[in-house]
Parts: sequence; structure tokens; C-alpha cells
Amino acid sequence: MSGQSGVISFQGELGAYSHQACLEARPDMTPLPATTFEGAIDLVRSGSADLAMIPVENSTYGRVADVHQLLPESGLHIVGEHFVRVHINLLGVPGARLDQVTRAESHSVLLGQCRGFLKEHGIARVAGFDTAGAAKHVKEQGDPTMAALASPLAGEIYGLEVLADAIEDNKSNTTRFLIMSPEPVAAPQGEKVITSFLFRVRNIPAALYKAMGGFATNGVNMVKLESYMLGGSFTATQFYADIEGHPEDRAVALALEELRFFTDYLHILGTYPAARDRG
Repeated sequence: MSGQSGVISFQGELGAYSHQACLEARPDMTPLPATTFEGAIDLVRSGSADLAMIPVENSTYGRVADVHQLLPESGLHIVGEHFVRVHINLLGVPGARLDQVTRAESHSVLLGQCRGFLKEHGIARVAGFDTAGAAKHVKEQGDPTMAALASPLAGEIYGLEVLADAIEDNKSNTTRFLIMSPEPVAAPQGEKVITSFLFRVRNIPAALYKAMGGFATNGVNMVKLESYMLGGSFTATQFYADIEGHPEDRAVALALEELRFFTDYLHILGTYPAARDRG
């Protein structure tokens, strides 16, 4: 897949961290921006793009809102994952100086990741729609007192100067992306793979405990388990899980068989090679 040509969609403006993920993970493909996550998925479903790059979680801020609800409805399959180390630069118009900057614009999540630097320099936070969009806006405004918090890539694309680099509070800040395809791609057995799936447990006592027991007794490593409400109800809970292993591995097959006994819904989103950065 690494040498695949074609088009890969992402949410945001050119220069977004999702754009960076596309360039790193699929350098031979052409990135295609979309306004929303739904839009990026729709580009694949309509045939305008071959793959979609979708962020699902950040090491500082947790999961990306609404994405888990979109995954099962998309009709797409996870065929890969990619981790982007989030380096945040303060970007200004050409000729601007750090001591001139009074406001910094970016997505609210990125503003929260640079609180220490902004407070130290007395820079007010201005919430924008996205990171690269903020860089584009700063370039259009041409105001040396206004800067953007965005990726180095955004600075290059919009011709902004780096006034301060790597200003994020958490120096290990990383975002995980999933690569989505209209067709599943068979991950080879024998390699380190991740299987992602959604499930809802049956309404019986200790159903979740019993459902998870099959993974423990069969020695299957579950690397992620998250729950979230469905349809605004406090009683309808769905779970998202990542495990190490292939569904055709005997241990995984036995664990999934036991899981099915205690669930009324199970949807495998994909089995794909584990990223090298996963550790």
C-alpha cells in the first residue's frame, strides 16, 4: 500500500496535520482536502478519492469527537494506521517579530496545547475552524500582531515565517490516524497486525466482564477499549476496541467467538499492519 497511487482525502485546509499524515503515510498519492470528516469519507464513497485519512485520537486530548460514530456508518474499512508527532509552530507574516504578536489563532485543541508559551508571552488565544485555516487567515490579514499556531507544513504552504518552533507544552504530543478504504485489504498473517471492531453487549448481568474474558483466557492483547453513548441515551453503550492479532489466528478467532455470545452487535472495522511507531 505504501507505493499506491491515486487520491487520498482528509479533513481541513492544505497544511493541516491530516495533510501531513497523508504525505508521510502515502507519499505517492494526491491529497484532497474536505471541509468535514463526513466530506472526506464521502469523497471515497463517491469515487473521487481512493482512501481517506481520518484522525481518531490524540495522546493529549483523547479521542476525536464524533469520529467513532462515523466509522460504522461510513461503509469504509480500516486498511492502515499512521502516527503524527504534533509539532506546533507560531507562524507570522513575513517581517513580523515575536515581540509584536498579541494574538494567536488556531483550532481550540491546539490553543490548549500551547498554554504555557502563550501565557509566558502575553499572547491572547483566538479560536479558529482549523489549524491550516488559521495560517491561511493570518496570511490574508497581513497583520504582524496576529500569528497562527500550525504545522511547519502550513507555514511553507502559506508563506509564513516561523516566529517560534515546537512550542507545544507536551513534547510527546501525537495524533493517531486511520486510513480508510472502500474495500478491505487482507493483512498478512504472521506480521504484527491490529484488528479494530465495534460491539454492544447483551443486556445480561456482567456481560462486558464475560465478553472480555475470552481475550484474557486466549492470551489476546487488547490495546484499546473505549465506550460511548448511542443516540443520546444513557442506557445504549457501544464499545470500540483494538486488539493485536488477526481474526484467522486461532487465539483471536476463539476470543471473537466468545465475544459474539455476549453481544448483540459486532462489526469488524478492519485488520491492518501495525504502524512502526506503535512500539
